[in-house]
Amino acid sequence: MMVSSLKAAVIVGLVHTILAATTTTTAPGTALPTLTISTAVASPSASLGAILPSQAPLPPTQGWCIGQIFCAGSLLQTVNIAQVYSDPKTFVDKPTSKSSQQVLADFSNFNLSTVTEGQIVNFVDNDFLGEGLELEAAALTNFNPTPAFLNNVTDPLLKAFAQTVHDYWTQLARNTNQSALCDEYPGGACESSLIPLNHTFVIPGGRFREQYYWDSYWIIQGLLQSELYETINATLQNFMDEIEGFGFIPNGGRIYYLNRSQPPLFIHMVYDYVNVTGDTSILQRALPLAEAELAWWENNRTIEVKSPYTNQTYMMAHYAVNNTAPRPESYLTDYLTVYDPTLSTPLTANQTAELYSELASGAETGWDYSSRFEAIPQLGNPGLRSLNVKNHIPICLNSILYKARLLLAELYGTSNPTATSTHLQVAAGIRAGILDLLWDPAKLAFYDFNLTSNARNDIFTAATFYPVWNGIIPDEVLASQSNAFGYFAAVNMVVNKYNGTVPVTFVDWTGLQWDAPNCWPPLQYIIMQALRALPSNLTTNGLPTPNSSQSTYDLVPAGQLGFTEAQLPGQPFLVAQANPNATATGPAADINKLSGTVVNGGNATAGEGWRDTLQREIANRYYASVLCSWHSTGGSIPGLLPQLPTSELNLTNSVGNTGNMFEKFNNLNVDSSGYGGEYTVQAGFGWTNGVLLWVASTYGEQLVAPQCPPLVATTATSSTSAAVGLQASSGAVITAAVMAFVTSVIFL
Repeated sequence: MMVSSLKAAVIVGLVHTILAATTTTTAPGTALPTLTISTAVASPSASLGAILPSQAPLPPTQGWCIGQIFCAGSLLQTVNIAQVYSDPKTFVDKPTSKSSQQVLADFSNFNLSTVTEGQIVNFVDNDFLGEGLELEAAALTNFNPTPAFLNNVTDPLLKAFAQTVHDYWTQLARNTNQSALCDEYPGGACESSLIPLNHTFVIPGGRFREQYYWDSYWIIQGLLQSELYETINATLQNFMDEIEGFGFIPNGGRIYYLNRSQPPLFIHMVYDYVNVTGDTSILQRALPLAEAELAWWENNRTIEVKSPYTNQTYMMAHYAVNNTAPRPESYLTDYLTVYDPTLSTPLTANQTAELYSELASGAETGWDYSSRFEAIPQLGNPGLRSLNVKNHIPICLNSILYKARLLLAELYGTSNPTATSTHLQVAAGIRAGILDLLWDPAKLAFYDFNLTSNARNDIFTAATFYPVWNGIIPDEVLASQSNAFGYFAAVNMVVNKYNGTVPVTFVDWTGLQWDAPNCWPPLQYIIMQALRALPSNLTTNGLPTPNSSQSTYDLVPAGQLGFTEAQLPGQPFLVAQANPNATATGPAADINKLSGTVVNGGNATAGEGWRDTLQREIANRYYASVLCSWHSTGGSIPGLLPQLPTSELNLTNSVGNTGNMFEKFNNLNVDSSGYGGEYTVQAGFGWTNGVLLWVASTYGEQLVAPQCPPLVATTATSSTSAAVGLQASSGAVITAAVMAFVTSVIFL
C-alpha cells in the first residue's frame, strides 16, 4: 500500500479465509518465528436464550471515526451490551468476514427489544473473523543473537536472562499481512479496524497487538541495545507515514484511536536513533514531519495560562480529546461508568458527553487511569466520574514538548538557523511555565497545575521526575546536595520501606492501574535517567541516613508526599505472622534496609555517592521484579534457573507456561505483576523488555542475582524452592505471601 493512500485506506479487511496458526519454530531472527493467533471464544455473562438488557440512548455519531461497525453506533453498543467477550477490545479487533454492507444488513434484521444473547453470539461468529488476523509475524533484519551489550552484564544468570529477553523481540515483531488486505472502505469485501502500516514494527504484546505510540519509545531503548537499527528505522517510518496521512501520530494502530495521540516522544526517538547510529539520512524526511507533529500539538492541545503566582502568561499543553461517545476498544467499560446501575445519581446528556471526553483524554495521557487526574479520588466509577484531565497542565506532557523543541533544534544544527531559533525560543517559554506553574520550591517537587482550582495539585506522582529527565533542573535543586537529594528522597524511602520499585502514586484505594501499588517500567527508566542528569558536583556525598528514632520517610521534604508516614500504604510481612503489615512508622518501617544498600539493591560500593547508590538500587530492584515475576510464572534457564515445581506454579496459574514479562509490577512484591484498571494485566511486554535491556547495558556490572521470595508462605529463613543461581530468600525481610495472581480478574 502506497503512503499516499494510507489515509483513504485506514479501514481494511481480510480475505474470507481464516489463516492457519503458525506452528513451526526457528532460530531467533533467522526466519519467521512461531506466531499463534489466539481467537477468543464467546463467553456471554447471561444464558444464550436471555433477552439483552435495555439500552441507553445511542451517543452522537463521531465524525473522526470511519465506518458504522467499529465506531460508536447501534451495532457496537449492542454487541457490548451482550458482553460477548470479557474484553471489549476483542470485538473491535475482529475483521469482518463479509462486506460492511452485508454485516450491517444482517444486524438490521434484529429486533433490539427482543434480540437474545445467542443471536448476537451467532451474528459475531458468522460475520467476523479472529482478532489480530490482519497481522503476521515478521523476521527481524540483521538480528544479532549476541549483541555487544551482553558483555556488560557480569552475573551469569542475569546475563542469560538478558539474552532471553533480547530473543523475545523475535516474538513481538509484526508486519501488516498485505496479502490478506481487501479493497478500501466502504466498497471492500470486508472491513477491519486496523491501520495498515508499510514497515515492520514491534508490538507491546497481549491485547495490544498493534503498534503503539509512546510504548515504542521504550521499545526503541531496548532495540538500540539489541542493535536492531533497521527495526527502529522501520518503526520511525511508520510514524512518519501516519503524520503524513493524519497530521499526527495516533494512540495506536487502529481506526478507533484516530481522535487522540499519546505523549509525543517521536522526536526523542528520532534523536536517539540518529545519535546512536549516525544515520542522518532519515532527517530529510523526519525534520519536516517533526514540525508537523509539533504544530498539531500546538494547534490542538495548547492553551494560554496565566500564573496565579507571578501573573505571567504561558502557552502550555494539556490533554484534551474531542469525543462524546464511549471509546470503541473500551465501549462497555465507559458505558457502565456513565450508566452504572449501582449509582443513584444519573448524568445529564451534557455531563455524559463531557465524561466520555474526559475518559478519552485520560487515555491520551498514557496514564489511564490515575487519581492524579480525579477531582475526588475514589474506588471505581465514582472516582472516574470526577475525571478532570482536560483542566490539568500536566508535568509530563510539557516536559516532553520542551525537550522535543531542544532536540529538534539540535538536529537542525546549522542547516536552518531560523527554525533553530524559533524552537529554542518556544522551549524557553515552556521551561519558564513549568518552573512557575508546576514547581514547588518548598516541597522540592513538581505537581500538575489544576485550571479548575487555579493552583498546583498536592498529589505526589512519579511524574515529578519528568522535568529533570528532560533537562529542566530547578535552581533550588542545583543549590545544594541536600536539596538535590530531597528531590529524590521519596525514591530512597521506597527502596527502604517497600519490596518493589517506585509506585506511580502512594494512593492505593482507587483500584486504578496508574496508582499504588503499581510500578511501571517507563517510570523506573525516567527516575534512573533523571538521577543521571544531575551535575556530578551535587552527588559526591554519601546517602543521608535518618537518626536512630526515624525512618527514611523523615528525609523526605515536609509536605512533599501529601501523606503522613502512618497514612502511606503498608508493606505486608509474611502471611504467617500475627501482624500482616510492617511497622508503619519509625526505624522499623525500613524493613529492607541493609548496610550500605537495600534488599535486592545490589552490593554497596566504597565511596559511592548518593546518586549512584539510588541508581544501583533501583536498577537492581527493577531487574529483580522482572526476573522474579517471570520465574514465578514458569520461566527457566537451562543450567542456571530450573523451573519451579508444578505445586508452586499452580499458585500463579502458570502450569505449562514459560514465564511472563508483565507490563507493570507490584511495589509490594518483586515476584508479582501489577493489577487493577479496566483490563487484565498483560504479558509480552515491549516496554518492560526495552527497559530491562537498557538496565542490563547501563548497569550490568552492578547487577546482582536477586533474592526471589518463595511463593508459599513460610517462616523458614530460606526457600526450599529457591532456584539454582538465585540467592535464598530471607523470611525476615522479604515478602513471602502466597501470591494468587489476579490475571484472571478484570477490575472495572
